[in-house]
Amino acid sequence: MSSIDLQALIPNNVNLGENRQLQRALEHWQPAFMSWWDEMGPSDFNAKEVYLRTAVGVDASGWASYGYTPMPDYRWGIFLADKEENRKIGFGDHMGQDVWQEVPGEYRSAFRRLIVTQGDTEPASVEQQRLLGHTAPSLYDLRNLFQVNVEEGRHLWAMVYLLHAHFGRDGREEAEELLTRHSGDADKPRILGTFNEPMDNWLSFFMFTYFTDRDGKFQLKSFAESAFDPLARTTRFMLTEEAHHMFVGETGIGRVIKRTLEVMKELDTDNVDSLRKAGVIDLPTIQKFMNFWFTSSLDLFGSEASSNAANYFSNGIKGRPDEAKFADHVELESEMTIQVPDGKGGLKNETISTRNGMNEITRLEYVKDCDVGVTRWNMGIKRAGVDFELSLPNTRFRRSVGAWAGVQTDPQGKPISDAEFDAKKDDWLPNDSDKTYIHSLMHRVTEPGKMAGWIAPPDRGINANAVEYEYVKL
Repeated sequence: MSSIDLQALIPNNVNLGENRQLQRALEHWQPAFMSWWDEMGPSDFNAKEVYLRTAVGVDASGWASYGYTPMPDYRWGIFLADKEENRKIGFGDHMGQDVWQEVPGEYRSAFRRLIVTQGDTEPASVEQQRLLGHTAPSLYDLRNLFQVNVEEGRHLWAMVYLLHAHFGRDGREEAEELLTRHSGDADKPRILGTFNEPMDNWLSFFMFTYFTDRDGKFQLKSFAESAFDPLARTTRFMLTEEAHHMFVGETGIGRVIKRTLEVMKELDTDNVDSLRKAGVIDLPTIQKFMNFWFTSSLDLFGSEASSNAANYFSNGIKGRPDEAKFADHVELESEMTIQVPDGKGGLKNETISTRNGMNEITRLEYVKDCDVGVTRWNMGIKRAGVDFELSLPNTRFRRSVGAWAGVQTDPQGKPISDAEFDAKKDDWLPNDSDKTYIHSLMHRVTEPGKMAGWIAPPDRGINANAVEYEYVKL
């Protein structure tokens, strides 16, 4: 089991001190990262003591310690899961060969592009969330926001290490560029559209951490299968940290729903206006925000049929999540069916090679995973005796990437005209009135254990502490 050098300027378990050139390059990048954090990280909280978990090992149990630290003092570093001896490539044309410790020359461009794209998402989400601390519904939630933020910063370090260690000058230049693009910037936006969306309310934050961070989970699981072993080991450890982000999303949305159900019972009403006057978020509005963030996240997987995805799979660059569960790991001649627009206002089946359909295979696994939380939320609604059911929209709804890009459908996936979509979109997606109302609820609550009126307390605190614990010292 590898040990982490926590005393190094850059904590790591990759023996960074034995490679002086690489160490100097990363130490040169570190001040630029800190300048970015000061400018684009959580606004106005750098001096505050936050109860954070910090990685101290890469073992599945006991890998983190908890304690108060100002965020700029967080021990960001480079942590790879332990090396699996005699690991073989598990899919594609190179299946059965030894995994690679260096990137083969013919695949350098593809690997670099994917690592840069993944790396770009990490600081992007921090930038999207930088002002949310001012409207946190509790100290518990404020701490969770900051935990997500510092870990996204560490995930940036993970990708930057790979760029520096394996891609030479090109990698160093790409690492610098990761700090010059900014979420929503008109001139230099982040690479992927979802990471340029504004996030000025906590309902969106919970949706993002549930749906968009779950996309991140599936991307990381695909990389964890990679024939490039340092990438696979890096992302395996990132998944350990990522699990908390999705927990924040699922429990956050669940607590919003729970509080709404309490007020619905108190007032004996499901009237939207009455519930809004009582200061909670009605279930139809929760559904609209789900529709927005889920469909936005669907596009992150790419087109349903993709020659790039086929090449990533065949070349051993990027596998399917949990590749071992599939029967055929080469998929050389197999085919699958997807549904595409028929050009006449309907849809038709199209047969493509399984390799070309890798994005869609992963997207459908993602949808199943998303539905697990939705099922739990609906169980709570049902137990409360409320006749309402949340549901994920069809994967054809509101797409801007792939076969259904720009083709309007209703949430059930039925193709409709642009005029029909425009007439109904305010019923399906957050409209100006919804956004204004949600924004009106966003007021910070700072007394330990107290919650904003629109969200229920969590079932338990963090690391066996009480909900009333002072998670951030303001």
